[in-house]
Amino acid sequence: MNALRRFANGIDKINEYVGRFVSWITALLVLVVFADVVMRYVFQISFVFTQELEWHLFGFIFLIGAGYTLLHDGHVRVDIIYQKLGSKAQAWINFIGCLFFLFPGCFLVVFTSLGFVENSFAIFEGSPDPGGVPLRFILKSMIPLGFILVWLQGLSLFIKSFLVIIGREESRQEAA
Repeated sequence: MNALRRFANGIDKINEYVGRFVSWITALLVLVVFADVVMRYVFQISFVFTQELEWHLFGFIFLIGAGYTLLHDGHVRVDIIYQKLGSKAQAWINFIGCLFFLFPGCFLVVFTSLGFVENSFAIFEGSPDPGGVPLRFILKSMIPLGFILVWLQGLSLFIKSFLVIIGREESRQEAA
């Protein structure tokens, strides 16, 4: 059981580091949006590159940061019943949710996006707009990577939930 716990903690560390990196990309996005606003309203100029860079960074942040968000239990869900349950019942919900929803959903997105990404790499896809962001295929490759990170974090949650269910680990509630 210690090996499972260490494995889950290793996944947590990966997504923690990824989340810290994404926070710097978020700061970069703020600077890009600020520059775009200043260029538009002060100098009355706008560049396609800047506008596309905004949504490329935004997409990157959400795709790559999703595993970090799951690590810190930040995804939106209906907690009306869940929050009132005991730790074992919550662990069962997480365990079943990962097994029947998160894992198949992540697999589906990764599997179906690989051809999409492969085609984008094959043609070195860039922006269709003149002056847009080149190398769009790099952003598209973040789709499967982001969902792999979510899947890994789901695996960590699955393992931790299993350990709570069998009584080998206390939940976050009991630890606090």
